[in-house]
Amino acid sequence: MKLLVLGGGDSPEREISLRSAKTVAKAARRAGFEVQEADPRDEPRILDGLLGDTIIFPILHGAYGEDGGIQKEFENRGLPFLGSDSGSSAKCFDKWMTRQKLTEGGIQMAPAVLVSRDTYPNQALSEKPHVLKVQRGGSSIGTIIHLESGKISDSQLDELFGLDRNALLEEYIEGIEVTVPVLDQRALPVVEIVPPIGELFDYDNKYNGRTQELSPPPDVSQDLQRKVQWLAEQAHKTMGCRHLSRVDVIIDKQQEPFVLEINTMPGLTDESLYPKAAAVADMTMPQLVAKFAELVKRDYNL
Repeated sequence: MKLLVLGGGDSPEREISLRSAKTVAKAARRAGFEVQEADPRDEPRILDGLLGDTIIFPILHGAYGEDGGIQKEFENRGLPFLGSDSGSSAKCFDKWMTRQKLTEGGIQMAPAVLVSRDTYPNQALSEKPHVLKVQRGGSSIGTIIHLESGKISDSQLDELFGLDRNALLEEYIEGIEVTVPVLDQRALPVVEIVPPIGELFDYDNKYNGRTQELSPPPDVSQDLQRKVQWLAEQAHKTMGCRHLSRVDVIIDKQQEPFVLEINTMPGLTDESLYPKAAAVADMTMPQLVAKFAELVKRDYNL
């Protein structure tokens, strides 16, 4: 079976996508697959002529990677691919739609409202510590964590709303941040995220190697880990995800977990949280990639 690993694209998360795709391609070759690598930005016709004997791994982040666009193209061409289908991808990429689906399903999330550049300053939530994140986008870019007195500066707001016309204004919950990768409907081990002292888990600290990712999490009880894993599985199922996802959760001081995000194509670099959780479950990166291929083959009867 041949694998086509797509990485890069044209979103603000292009560089992380390229790194993830390189890691996946290397592991796939070690697992014995015949692998082709391509960047859809540089090779826009890469899908032309592909047959059903090639599995596509779209290791793409952000717009036209996780938003359902390229997944729809795969579906129209009848090509087997890893990850959630176009409908689920589109819903998960829209953070407001995700919130509506999850809260309707009884999953607890932080209080939030949908705002524009004009309506943000008038919201009561903007007077408290809060998080502002674009409605449609990845989990790190287009996010401001604001803990200081006063509102976010005009320059920061202009930059954020330059990425999307709407954003979620979400109450900041202080607590322990964890993430739970999901593989084929089942949660992998919980990973606790510990950023550098006095800093936040922002885009830089996500990929610069200074944040500690601890599994098993030393500050989360076994019972609470099981609860968080169950929540991640429920979020994955509620959103109709397929094959893999990663659910980010904050546990407040009362030990209550709140779902923050769900990512349909989480980072898969050497520093990424998903492979680290898989390693705790005794899965090497080649074994994980082989499992991904097995899931695609199963769902497409290959």
